[in-house]
Amino acid sequence: MSRAAIVGTGGIAAAHAAALGDRAELVAVVDVDDDRARAFAKEWSVPGVHPTVRALLAEEKVDVVHLCTPPRHHAPLALECLAAGVTVLVEKPPALSLAEMDALIEAERASTGHVATVFQHRFGPAAIRLRQLSTAGELGRPLVATCATLWYRDDAYFAVPWRGSWDSEGGGPTMGHGIHQFDLMLSILGPWREIRALAARQARDVQTEDVSMALVTFANGAVATVVNSVVSPREISALRFDYERATVEVEHLYGYTDADWTVTPAPGHDVPLWQNGDSEVTSGHACQVEALYDALDRGEVPPVTLADARNTMEFIAALYASAFTATPVRSGEISPGNPFYTSMAGTGAPWQ
Repeated sequence: MSRAAIVGTGGIAAAHAAALGDRAELVAVVDVDDDRARAFAKEWSVPGVHPTVRALLAEEKVDVVHLCTPPRHHAPLALECLAAGVTVLVEKPPALSLAEMDALIEAERASTGHVATVFQHRFGPAAIRLRQLSTAGELGRPLVATCATLWYRDDAYFAVPWRGSWDSEGGGPTMGHGIHQFDLMLSILGPWREIRALAARQARDVQTEDVSMALVTFANGAVATVVNSVVSPREISALRFDYERATVEVEHLYGYTDADWTVTPAPGHDVPLWQNGDSEVTSGHACQVEALYDALDRGEVPPVTLADARNTMEFIAALYASAFTATPVRSGEISPGNPFYTSMAGTGAPWQ
């Protein structure tokens, strides 16, 4: 059985501990707050408690580290783990910039470990089914998509010191909230080609945006709208895909089951293969953690790879670049030397 450790024992760490179940032995936790770490270790019956990743790697034999720290620590700690040959499952966003992503990719090439990013909504049964049907052409060509993450986060939420700043969180709802929905969209529609976007600071006293919107074209000809907000009192996460032969939709908040999806066939068409599943499984950490340890047991690279995550991170960088420069941005355009390569803030938000 694999030996796992959790680094960062804040709110999301419990989701990782619960998702591990009997797939791995949770042998240690790490946190700079010793009291919090020991309380978490007691709650989850974890024998080891360490103040740093360096101490963890020096004193424990671990196969997988679950990184649950604030975003600014993700890339540096993942690099430490890769240097020790340890695989990492890192919470989103996996890094703060494309430069950090490329540093991780380079380090992974020299390591026996891997880095996977938590994009758990890819792993719900309905999303897997939709990807299979879409790839097989059962739904016809994808034509139109909409992706909305309309959430609400009040001022108290942003009172946490690392939230709402470019240096510590890397961005606003584009980086930290809507990322789950449009990552799922990207995993289904494939490579994106161009983004035209805007971002605004409507209500929250933060450095970053609290709303962003984008118009996206894809290599396969599909077009999409993406909205990310943390100022929307009636919260919803929604995706809609209009194919030639059917509309496929999901509405949920933080996790979906099959019951949250609807399929509307176009006149004269049917989608019988969609009915092959009627799962009550909720898309969440358990689905992805199971897929990760299944891959490791088979000696395979775990999903979601750094290449997968980089595509989503490039989408974010391009959205900010388009919004802040008022120009369309194409895939591959943000490379070393571009200000948005080293920081999502790039040339600076208009309101700064």
